[in-house]
Amino acid sequence: MARQRGEEPKIFPGVPIQGFLGRPAGDGPFPAVVLLHGCAGLGLREREAWSRRWSSWGYVVLAVDSFTTRGIRHTCNRLFSARVNDAYGALEFLTTLGFVDSRRVALMGFSAGGIAVLQAVQLGAAEALMKQKFQAAIAYYPSCSVTSGEMAVSTLILVGERDDWTPAAACRKMMEQRSGKGSPVKLIAYPDAPHAFDAENLKTGISSFGHFLQYNELAANRSFQDSHVFLSETLEY
Repeated sequence: MARQRGEEPKIFPGVPIQGFLGRPAGDGPFPAVVLLHGCAGLGLREREAWSRRWSSWGYVVLAVDSFTTRGIRHTCNRLFSARVNDAYGALEFLTTLGFVDSRRVALMGFSAGGIAVLQAVQLGAAEALMKQKFQAAIAYYPSCSVTSGEMAVSTLILVGERDDWTPAAACRKMMEQRSGKGSPVKLIAYPDAPHAFDAENLKTGISSFGHFLQYNELAANRSFQDSHVFLSETLEY
């Protein structure tokens, strides 16, 4: 609106947030991945396990902590729209690092973080307002009901067939209703996998906010391979 009136828009700083940076050995420049945690906050899965995994594959990793500096414990009973801005703030930060190839940065998130991923790269939404753009996106067990399924970048959605929190059926419905606009979207559903199937600390299943969460080794390992192949192909120049 400001530009329509011939004015420069004013930018107001938000609450500072923190993140954890991992990188491969060497000078780079390397492709990079921004990680968005789930509704319970940043855990060892994102900060350490996934960071080590992507670094071993040759990627810089920035695991974003959206909650600590804001004094938030969880958002498991509500959506938190600031996550999209956090994602683009992380992208802006990565572009200032000489060892990051700013042409090859992907966005990845889990559960509520996966929702933020879909919202961040939905065609014509927040991404249209941003100067810096992600080049690919991966969403682990997101709620697919929050998006039209029309994405500005190639997107991989990974869900479990036994997920009772963010059901695979909703993602299939989204895929069926896509208009065909935008970039390719791929959906993979893993048999017998519940919510949080990649969380190795959940080998014994738990109930959280009325939903079942448990690690599934087969689904986890397949998802690691699928994610790796997807970014290798999508970010290849």
